[in-house]
Order: sequence, then structure tokens, then C-alpha cells
Amino acid sequence: MVGLPGAGKTTRAKELAATHRALRLTPDHWMIPLFGDSMADGKRWVLEGRLISVALQALRLGTSVVLDFGLWSRDERSALRWLARSVGASCQVVYLPVDKDVQLARVAHRQETTPHQTFPMSEADLDAWREQFQVPDAAELDGGEIPTPPAGWPSWPEWAVAKWPSCTDS
Repeated sequence: MVGLPGAGKTTRAKELAATHRALRLTPDHWMIPLFGDSMADGKRWVLEGRLISVALQALRLGTSVVLDFGLWSRDERSALRWLARSVGASCQVVYLPVDKDVQLARVAHRQETTPHQTFPMSEADLDAWREQFQVPDAAELDGGEIPTPPAGWPSWPEWAVAKWPSCTDS
């Protein structure tokens, strides 16, 4: 799942998981109960790494997986596409764009109705995140060729371990 907060990723991830009898992995369902925070001093990247490792194990067993992460950068998506292919699985990038006004309304509604399942997000936060977000291109959405890792990285697995420190291939 690719998109910003309030794009509808979790709703769509639940639908996909039900339709495809897939394991859905969502960091927010772990971060807030465990740490009371979405990022918790970098623990999110450690948790995401463990969830990716679980996803790879499930894929090896023939179980479909939906990663409900957000995946704002092309490099994150490329690394995960490469890892999925490395275990013989296909990978689909599902992007949910969201208009800023709709995003603000959804985030406000979430904070009003389920504050224990979310964390505070200001309009300034959302604006900053919109600037950081890299919209997937047609090649990503169509499952095209995976680009080479960024300069300085010999492989996607090494890049992935640097991004998600607990991501292992075992």
C-alpha cells in the first residue's frame, strides 16, 4: 500500500487481505500499543524490518501478504519489490492518492473518533509529508523493471537492512 495518512490505505488493505486471503501487516497496529507513538525514536524502522521478515516467510509458504506501510519513497518500494521477487513472489504496488482537503478531514475524523488508534498530525506535518512523498510512476504501478539501488549500495537487500535494521532474509 502506498499513500499518505488519510488516503484510505488501511481500508483498502483490509479489503485486499479479505479478497486474497492475505496476511495484512500494519506497523501502526503495533507502534501505538507498544510505544504510544508512531515513530518512537526510530523503533518504527525496526518494527517494519521485522514485519518485512515475516512477510518474506509468509510469501515463501505461498501466503499472500499486504504491507500497509505507506512507502513514501521509490527506494522503499523498489527494495520491497526486489525482495518479493527474490522469494519467487509477484508484487503489486497499490497507490491511493488523496486530495489535501480530504486528507485533512479524514485525519481530523480519525483523531476525533479513534484517538487511541492514531497519533496527532498537524496540517504543517501533513504539508511536510506531502512534499517528501514520491508518487509512484507507471513502471512501478505496472510491475515494471526494478531500478538499481541508489549510489553507494551494491544491492537492494543491503539497502533494506540499512533502512529497516531488523530486516533479515531468514
